[in-house]
Amino acid sequence: MSKARETFDQKLKDLRDNILHLGEIAEAAVGLAVQALKDQDEELARQVIAGDEEINDERYDLEEECLRLIATQQPTAGDLRAIVAAIHIVTELERMGDYASGIAELAIRLADKPHLKPLIDIPRMTKIDQEMIRASLEAYFKKDPDLAIETAKRDAEIDQLYDQIYRELLTYMLEDPKNIARATHLLWVAHKLERIADRVTNICERVIFMTTGEFQELSF
Repeated sequence: MSKARETFDQKLKDLRDNILHLGEIAEAAVGLAVQALKDQDEELARQVIAGDEEINDERYDLEEECLRLIATQQPTAGDLRAIVAAIHIVTELERMGDYASGIAELAIRLADKPHLKPLIDIPRMTKIDQEMIRASLEAYFKKDPDLAIETAKRDAEIDQLYDQIYRELLTYMLEDPKNIARATHLLWVAHKLERIADRVTNICERVIFMTTGEFQELSF
């Protein structure tokens, strides 16, 4: 193997490692945002919002690194797919950070109000989201299209929980108009969690494209 190829392979490995790190930050932000909501912890919510800037900065740094690799390393077709996939994946992770920040903002709005109901299904959605994020990045790191497909299938679990939350919160709204504001905020939280799972599915599609050269829309 030529020295140039060894150097390029190391740069690709560093890129993958940095993407995994960004994924860990985004995953943690989602969990902390919902924890802030559950505990009515304004300080924790503000930490999540402040941390979104780090996620944004890392995303742009990684995008610039991808562009440098394309411009300076003359990647092969397979290498180019990996770099393009990386650009898309960091964008999806950055959007997850935005959703986490949005949930934290809603947590602040609800911090001084009693919980409308015990939070059960929203933490369940969060746990599944976090598991999906980890699994999608594992599929990316291991170049495992089968794991990507299995991970994307879990989006159906998220959709089912979202529909359940929607129906339940709608009942609260109909029972008492005073519940509308709190129920609406919780519905927004659930919607952001549902969108995070959609972003994970996008990552899984990119993993398949990277490994097979074929774009497969994952909808189950």
